[in-house]
Parts: sequence; C-alpha cells; structure tokens
Amino acid sequence: MRPAFHFTAERGWINDPHGITVRDGTYHAFYQYVPDSTVWAPGCHWGHATGPDLLSLAPLPVAIAPGDGDDGIWTGSLVTGDDGEARIFYTSTTLPDLGIGRIRVATPRDDDWVSWEKGAVVVDAPADLDLVAFRDPFVVRDPDAWRMFVGAGAADGTAMALSYRSDDLDTWSYEGVALQRSKGVRDLVWLGALWECPQVIAIEGVHAMVSSVWDADVLHYAGYALGSYATGRFDARTWGRLTYGPSYYAPSFFRDTDGRPCVLFWMRGVEDIGAGWAGAHSVPYVLGVDGDRLTAAPHPDLERYRADPVVDGVVPGLAADVEWSASEGATLVVTSAGQPVVELRAGEGLLEARAGAQAWQMPFDGGDVRVVLDAQVVEISCASGVLGLTGAPAGDSLHVLAADATVHPLAR
Repeated sequence: MRPAFHFTAERGWINDPHGITVRDGTYHAFYQYVPDSTVWAPGCHWGHATGPDLLSLAPLPVAIAPGDGDDGIWTGSLVTGDDGEARIFYTSTTLPDLGIGRIRVATPRDDDWVSWEKGAVVVDAPADLDLVAFRDPFVVRDPDAWRMFVGAGAADGTAMALSYRSDDLDTWSYEGVALQRSKGVRDLVWLGALWECPQVIAIEGVHAMVSSVWDADVLHYAGYALGSYATGRFDARTWGRLTYGPSYYAPSFFRDTDGRPCVLFWMRGVEDIGAGWAGAHSVPYVLGVDGDRLTAAPHPDLERYRADPVVDGVVPGLAADVEWSASEGATLVVTSAGQPVVELRAGEGLLEARAGAQAWQMPFDGGDVRVVLDAQVVEISCASGVLGLTGAPAGDSLHVLAADATVHPLAR
C-alpha cells in the first residue's frame, strides 16, 4: 500500500516538509524525520530527498541530526543569501521544554547539499511575551532586508507570527508581532492558539499568511489570512480555511521551476506499520487567489504521468488522476475488487467524501473537482480548498464510477 507518487520514507516516520528549493533544475525537499520509528518522537532529524519534480523524489542521507546542543531538529526553511551561500534556519529544541525552541543556522559542507554543518543560534524567543510555544522559522527576502517569521502561541490563547529583520542573515533583530489572532475568535474561520509554520507569501499581487492550526496538542488543518504586507507587518482583510479532512497539515511554501507559488502538505494517516514506515507528502499544489479565497490546484507536473483516459473507468493499477465536472446531486464512487474505497457526493453548498464509516465535508460551489488516487491516498481539490484522506483498496486495480468524469491512470 505504499503510494507511487507521494513521497514516503523507506523506513521511519516523516511529517512536515520544509526547505523545498529548486536548484539547477533539481528539487531539493527536506522534511522532519524520525528514523527507525513509526510514531513521532521529539528527536526529529532533517531528512533530504531530490528529484526532477516532487513526484519522483529519491532519498539522500540525513542532512541534520540531533546532537551538539540539539535534542530535536524541527521545522524551518532554506534560503540562498546574497553571497550565494545556502543557509538552513531550523528550530532547535531541547528537553524538557520542547515548546519554546531556538532558531539555529546550518550551512552546507559540500556543493551537493548532502552534508550540513551547524552554526550559531541566531534567534531566541522574546522575553517580553508570555509564550508557551515558539518555533518554525520562515525566511524571505524583502526589498529592504531579510525577514524571518516564527510561529508563536501565548499563554492567553493568542496565535502569532513574530517578525525578525536582518541585513546579512547572520544578525537578527526582533521587530514585533507581524500578525495575531485569538483562539476565541471564530468569525469566518477558527485558527487556534498557535500558528505552526506561518509563511508570508505574495500571490497574484495579494499577500497571504498560510499556517497550520494547533491547539492543546491537537493538529487541526491549514488556514490563511489574505491582505497586505510591508516591512514586517501583515494587515489581514479576510481569513479562511484551506484544508479539510483528517490528513493534511504543515503546508510548506515554495516556488517551482517557473516561479509559481506552490505548497506541499504532510499527509497524516498514510502508513504501513508492518513495513516500518509512516507519513507521506501530498502532491504539490499551485496557489492562487480568487476574490477573498486562497485556491490550490494540483501542480501541472502531475500531468506528465498521465496515461490516456480509460473509457470504462477501470484503472489497471492503484494510481489515477480524475477530472470530474460535478453538479448538485452527482456522485463519484471508487471501488477496488468490488469493495468501496471512497465515495464523493456533491450537495447544495457542500462536497462530502466518505471512506468506510467516516465522512468529511468541504464547501462546494459547483464546478470542477480533481481527485488524485494513489494506493491508500485520496486527495480531492476544488475551488474552495483541498480535502485529504486515506482509503483501503482491496485489490490491485481501481474502478471509478461517475458521470462527466475523465479518468487518467498514472504511470511512470
């Protein structure tokens, strides 16, 4: 049940993708990794994989491991400085207080970015805020300086993205709170008590802050704010939810080979414990803005792996890319060996996905729906967001039953 087009570790646990970078036409993808375990543990490493796209990644040796003052190597980002040198900024955690991390830098020992050398701690949590969490640096180049955004949560339940400034990527100064929201606010969307992996990005002339929503050790979904950003401050004009279902978390922003704004998610629940691995990454998505809504569509790289559409809906394998023009009341059913894998139903204002005894919903205004199937992975996207879940194919082929659907098998 290992997916063919979703990255998984050969063995061990993976979660957050981060530091996704295109270099000389090759993608470098890093990720939180716990070798020799199928459950999360605080002693995370930075795993590393490369490939021509994010659907064909091959693992490399661990880039950064615990030790030398780090009990855990948690999420961060990778940038190339004005001097041409790459730098990873990561969350250094120490026991027993894992909530409050420190931001540390690492630089490559070789031109292939296989081996990395740890450097100094460059940022500590500000002392004037009553924080219970501080982690996940995201570094970007502004016209006037480098900016770093760090996720934080206050004891009173306020989620924050904190801003830091640097002229040289070596010395950082704290600028204050770039954006914040209380977990008690539920207008439009609830965004929890801590923003993990907050990322401020420019999309089609609009700025977005995209983050994971965390509260009381529960990982919820990915949310966002749309508005305007300048010199370390974000002015939100609207808020929204990007992901639905039980699987997606930890969105990681990157720009692809054509400079398009994209995102990759960690997918929870994708696993084969008997085979010794747990966790997967989604297919990549291209981000867009439609009015007050952030949109995500499967990356065009996926189309490279499409075979000709099947006329009877029967896929000779467990991977397919389905385009469905869904109207109200329409259904799409996927079976394997006569057993249900997932059923979609388009209703009035909602799209429901059911797998086994579980059902999940997302907003739906009608129109095109994309369904990516890959062994146990099911990814569903439309104009209002993305929904991820896991299914359980009973055989070695799929059967997609739906009117107005084009079914492309995926193959290498």
